[in-house]
Amino acid sequence: LNPKHSIMKELKAKAAADKGDKTVKDLVHLLFETSLLTSGFSLEEPGTFANRIHRMIKLGLSIEEDEEGDDALEDLPPLEESGEGAEGSKMEEVD
Repeated sequence: LNPKHSIMKELKAKAAADKGDKTVKDLVHLLFETSLLTSGFSLEEPGTFANRIHRMIKLGLSIEEDEEGDDALEDLPPLEESGEGAEGSKMEEVD
């Protein structure tokens, strides 16, 4: 990660302003999962990744969560809290 990148700077500022911001947490997860994909790894739960992308698209288009057509998207599981004892991500090994 490049801490000087504009995306990282903005995410850090938004996270500092509101530690409970779901959008920032979704963006951080998307950034991590996208880096896994571009590195050749597989995601454990691709459906969760797709749901996060759908939420970000809806946010960008200013579509409210409770408008019609949202029934097709499943609710995302709760975001994990970062902690010292948290188990690391289980990634598929690549030869």
